[in-house]
Amino acid sequence: MERLIGRIRDELGREVFADIATLEEGRAAHAHGATYIATTLSGYTDETASRKSAAPDLELLSALVAEVPAPVVAEGRFDTPELVAEAFRRGAHAVVVGTAITNPREITRKFAQAAEAWAATERL
Repeated sequence: MERLIGRIRDELGREVFADIATLEEGRAAHAHGATYIATTLSGYTDETASRKSAAPDLELLSALVAEVPAPVVAEGRFDTPELVAEAFRRGAHAVVVGTAITNPREITRKFAQAAEAWAATERL
């Protein structure tokens, strides 16, 4: 990580956006010179797979904001306006909303589930 971040910053003269999965990775990315730290990989690595749920990793976000002095970007499973607002309340510099607005199948699935849930409660 240190070598890659160093080359991006020194040789290319670019900012570094580090996608991380754990607080330790966030600390290391910042220590090696990453400009931004993003929660993107939480729940998607072997180490964090057990923490993956339908909701974003707000605990990791809070811990990063408290301990890492770089801007923290909330990313991964932010699929409602309420979750985006919560990320900002917890100190996120920015929030990435991806699949929730770019994947028609996912959007349709959520509407269909809501309709099915409503229909199940309205049946006589």
